[in-house]
Order: sequence, then structure tokens, then C-alpha cells
Amino acid sequence: MSLNIDNELQYIEKVKKINDGKNLKYLIMTMGCQLNENDSEKLSGMIENMGYSKTENLQEADLVVFNTCCVRENAEDRLFGKLGEVKKVKEKKGTIIAIGGCMMQEKHIVEKLKQSYPFFDIVFGTHTLHKFPEDLYSKIINNKRIEDILDIDGEIIEGLPIKRNDNIKASVTIMNGCNNFCSFCIVPYVRGRERSRNPEDILNEVKDLANQGYKEITLLGQNVNSYLRSGKKDFESEIKTFAELLRAVNKIDGIERIRFVSPHPKDFTDDVIEAIRDCDKVSKIIHLPLQSGSSQILKIMNRKYTKEQFLNLVDKMKKMIPEVVFSTDIIVGFPGETEEDFEDTLDVVRKVNFEQVFMFIYSRRVGTPGDRMENQVPEEIKHERFNRLKELVESQIAENNKKYIGTIQKVLVEGVSKTNNEFLTGRTDSNKVVNFVGCEEMIGNMVDLKIVSEHMWYLKGEIV
Repeated sequence: MSLNIDNELQYIEKVKKINDGKNLKYLIMTMGCQLNENDSEKLSGMIENMGYSKTENLQEADLVVFNTCCVRENAEDRLFGKLGEVKKVKEKKGTIIAIGGCMMQEKHIVEKLKQSYPFFDIVFGTHTLHKFPEDLYSKIINNKRIEDILDIDGEIIEGLPIKRNDNIKASVTIMNGCNNFCSFCIVPYVRGRERSRNPEDILNEVKDLANQGYKEITLLGQNVNSYLRSGKKDFESEIKTFAELLRAVNKIDGIERIRFVSPHPKDFTDDVIEAIRDCDKVSKIIHLPLQSGSSQILKIMNRKYTKEQFLNLVDKMKKMIPEVVFSTDIIVGFPGETEEDFEDTLDVVRKVNFEQVFMFIYSRRVGTPGDRMENQVPEEIKHERFNRLKELVESQIAENNKKYIGTIQKVLVEGVSKTNNEFLTGRTDSNKVVNFVGCEEMIGNMVDLKIVSEHMWYLKGEIV
């Protein structure tokens, strides 16, 4: 265990002693990706060890933590809107307001907070999350605002307490940061360069989750298939690549399904494709972010592959893994995107026939090259193109759903359906939602279901 963690564990105990007998409650608002969700689980673990219990009711929260994202503009709007709500609660009961995550690595955001929302108590960045107990203790004792943000790359800290949001599926971060510097993306500036975790620490975490009864693991990173290629590599482990890590996780008893996000097309080596093919637990839906189908736009985005290279990679995977399907990310309206460029994107979507497409209208991020480009696409054109892409994608989903009817699918049962409590719900290997009638004892288990009908955003199944 590192000295950093020993120090923070001491602060956890100090805050716990201060809070003893007070019945304090906390609320975390998470804005962003699965990495943010994973960070929030670590924050929850530390906070609960400090004597707080979780609430979803803002009005009764003694501590409110915002875990922010800065990938899209609406995350800023959401944060500033929610801060107004929390201010009223703070005025009533002295609620401590902490703001962390990617957005706090942007200096202009922190300055805006100081000028327009000066009632916050703590700001912390992506590299100082592990110091939250120390920051909270300092705030409680000294009653002064804490700013704890590092501009340099942080180190990977092992041993943080963690409170999972789920008891069936769990995410495991395998690396932090990104070296790619796509011109639309702020992530390398706010999460730093790539730093890989020790393979043995990852395997121990997965084994521990398996022992707790978790069935599905998602391996997380900004670019998982460059795991161990940069940063510290001298770990005492036989595992030297992402492909070898996949094979090792596949051998862990109790885990029944393995997913990973996000890989980068330019780093998708044959050994990773072979590992996906050979490992029975590794999901055969591959998330392969396209971003644009135009080679010209991809070059401006600094994506390091062309339309043709992307399609060749898809063809190679389909030959090596016959049952493979794909999901993707697409940005509509990047600066300079012409109608011809957008048609290239539609062409790739038609050819690949993605199982899922996560579509985004380009939004400018301060500090990125894309924000400084002069040929911004007008908003009305962005929205018109987005709607055309959406129409194509939804027509493909409707058609793809038909191929499931009559098939037997292994479904991990996640719980009671949120829309109809008479049904249980789960997901297939290809991440399709399936609703079916079953007994609660099935929750947390893998069951075979025959798909009997499709309903656009979910399938309906029956127990075999």
C-alpha cells in the first residue's frame, strides 16, 4: 500500500471521528463517461468510510459532490444550473459543496466558479481525487475554501475504498489518460498522458469482484488497446500487452462476461483480435469509435486512420471473429465537414451496419484545436445532418433486431424492468436489452432466453 493511501486512510479516520453520531448524508452527481462513474464509486467508498450515508434527496444532503465531465458543452450548463439549487440547500443547513473531475482541470472553468459561484467549498482535479479525505478534513477544521488541482500527470493510486453502484456488473479501470490528442477532445489535457495500472493489481481487483459474486466486468481506459505501451512498463508481471490481459481475465473463475471500452482503431492489433476470438467470456460486440467516415475530416481530427483503413479493419475482424458485431461513436458537424464528408460517414454506417451508434453533435471545447478552427459548421446544418444519421441508424437497428427473433441468447439478468415491474430485464452478449417474465432468483445469473419479438429499443424473450 502506498504512502499516499496510508496518509488518506488516516484522514478518513479523522473525519469519521468528527462525524461520529451526527447521521450525516452525502449525494454525488456524476456527469460524464464510465471513467467518471468509476471515480464516483471511489469517492463513495471514501465518503462512506468517513461516516456519511448516501441519499438521493438533495434537501437532506450535508455533503454534495459534483464529479464533472468536460467532453460536451451541456455538462457545463448542467453543473452551473445545479449549483444554483445546491446554494439554497447550503444556506439552510451549511451543506459542504465539493466540485471535482475533468472540468476542474480547465482553468477558465475554475475562474468562472470563483467569480460567479463563490459559495463552493472544495475543488479537486482528476489527479487529486485520492486526496479528497484530506481536503474535506481541511475544510471542516479550517473552514476555508480548498483548491487542490495538479496540472502535471498524477500517479495511479491503488487501494482506495470503493462503493459499487451495482452488485452484478462492475467496471475496472486499467489505465488513465490519453496520448492521442484528437483535435476535438479535451481529455489528454485534463486526464494527462497514458499511465497503465500494474496487471497484477487489475487481476486481483477482478478476482475480488468474482469472489463477491460479480458476473460481468468492463475494463476501462481512454485507449485500452494501448495498455502497457507507454508510461511505466517495468511491472513484475508476465502480462505485457492488452491481449495478454484479456486472456488472463478470461481465466478468472466466476466472471462470466468481459467487455472493454474504449479502444482506438489505429491500435487494434491482431493479437487483440485473436484474444477476443479465443476468449469465450469476452463479448463479441466491439466498440470501435469511427467519429467520421471522411478521410479528410479524420485527418483534421488527428485520428491517424482513413475511411478505407477503418473499413479494412472491420472486414478483418469479421473474417477472424464470425459472430462479431460493432458499436461506435460518431461526431456530426466537425469544423470543415462538407456534405460530401457527411455522405462518407453515412456510407461507412451503411457498410458496417453497427449494432449501436452513439451520435453527438460537435460542440466546441475551449483549449482544443477544433475550437480554434475558423470553418465551424452552422448549427442548423449540424442538426439536419444529425437527424439524417439518426434516421439511418434507427432503420438499421429495426432491421438488425429481426435477426434475433427465434434465436437463443445468453442474457445476464440485471433486475426488474424499470418500465414494467412484471418483467425482468438483462442484456445479451451484443448488449441488447431483453425483457422477459421470470422469477427474482434469476437476478444476477446468466439465463438462456428465446427471443420472441423485437420492439426497437429492446427485445422480448421467453425462458427456454
